[in-house]
Amino acid sequence: MTTYPLHGRIEGAVVIIGFGSIGKGTLPLIERHFDYDAARLTVIDPDPGVATFLSQHRIAHLQVALTPDNYRDVLGGLFAGGPGFCVNLSVDVASRDVMRLCREMGVLYIDTVTEPWKGFYFDSTAATDNAARSNYALRQAVRDEAARAPGGPTAVSCCGANPGMVSWFVKEALLRLAADCGEAGVAPGVAPGALPGAVPGALPGAVPADRAGWAALMQGLGVKGIHIAERDTQARRLPRPRGTFVNTWSVEGFIAEGFQPAELGWGTHETWFPDGGHRHDTGCGAAIWIERPGAITRVHSWCPTPGPQFGFLVTHNEAISIADYYTVGDPAAPAYRPTCHYAYHPCDDAVLSLHEMFGSGRKQTRHEILAPDEIVEGGDELGVLIYGHARNALWYGSRLSTAEARSLAPYQNATGLQVSSAVIAGMAWALANPLAGIVETDEMDHAFCLAVQRPYLGPIEAHYTDWTPLQDRWAHFPEDIDESDPWQFRNVLAT
Repeated sequence: MTTYPLHGRIEGAVVIIGFGSIGKGTLPLIERHFDYDAARLTVIDPDPGVATFLSQHRIAHLQVALTPDNYRDVLGGLFAGGPGFCVNLSVDVASRDVMRLCREMGVLYIDTVTEPWKGFYFDSTAATDNAARSNYALRQAVRDEAARAPGGPTAVSCCGANPGMVSWFVKEALLRLAADCGEAGVAPGVAPGALPGAVPGALPGAVPADRAGWAALMQGLGVKGIHIAERDTQARRLPRPRGTFVNTWSVEGFIAEGFQPAELGWGTHETWFPDGGHRHDTGCGAAIWIERPGAITRVHSWCPTPGPQFGFLVTHNEAISIADYYTVGDPAAPAYRPTCHYAYHPCDDAVLSLHEMFGSGRKQTRHEILAPDEIVEGGDELGVLIYGHARNALWYGSRLSTAEARSLAPYQNATGLQVSSAVIAGMAWALANPLAGIVETDEMDHAFCLAVQRPYLGPIEAHYTDWTPLQDRWAHFPEDIDESDPWQFRNVLAT
């Protein structure tokens, strides 16, 4: 019988909001890795379809949809009389509001995305313009909440695979790059001794101790930007039925973010601004948005298995948080900031689903998530492509197959396990740091979190490549590109 490490004791109630594919996969990992009172574990989900499973496992199920009108009463009753842990894995439940309530009650909190209340993405009365529908706006509301009420009970914001795990990969990749490049990799005009981690064999002080140190390291290595570069190759035998949106994780979540405007952290090396691009008037200023849905905005990127590929520039919190975290100088006029964005190639069935949905102008009414036992091949290759430095580009990440995911934990495909294991890592960190206030994964101890998560990620690999976005152009159909700097976003964006 396998013995699993315990990562802490949860006092009081444990409440999981949402029991889709990620919630179902996270439950057994909570059971494995935390000590808690099983009689006080409750799942909140309006779907009656999960009742049988939860009943068979003797887990309390509250079949209710949380709304702005009832969430305080529902959660207040479950957490009455003591501390606890709220694990928010839902859609259509506002993260900031639940986070605020949990902190008022002294309850620890974690989520995988900054989610709004139902209707925000598609109801014209919920958001008046695309800037208000952006992840930048949603994130800024959480950052404002952190500034309004600093310290106090820990609430971990946006801690899944991405956003989440990829922020920890960025730090590991930077340390690897610094060690591999040495002084030769230091950007011109920067003293090597001033760069934490830039010299191989450096003393323990080589690992930056704070945000300023990490930003200085990235700047000193000459990094121009980061792609969150992902390729999902999971497939089943049966073809996708027409009129059905098929995905390897939440269909509702993917459609929602796919309909948001394309967003990216905007780096200081960029010399061109995209047509339809917009800056934000308030907040950290680290990102821009483009006047088109992210799920039909293509970018050139690279992953180890396919090599060069098209990805979708789907908006994600980490595109903004990473660019913000690694900013050097005044945010309004930074000395340095990397470009950062998602470059997502979902499974082939999801790509076909997107084509059908945007082509017809209608969302499919039938949704299917590929279950682990129906997937016959493939996995999820998720990492960070750090580019523009002395070694050109470094991909660092998890290459997890569904077959291995099934062997590591129940109810998991590769995509789900990368997410659920990050939730466990974030929970462990919160238990070890219970009064850290509201934090993003960029601000957490990456080594601590990856030590918890690593057993579930399959091979974690580093791959250098000489590929640039200029190499994949059709010579007979020239585009308006910048040949003087391969890593301009002008060259990354597919026209």
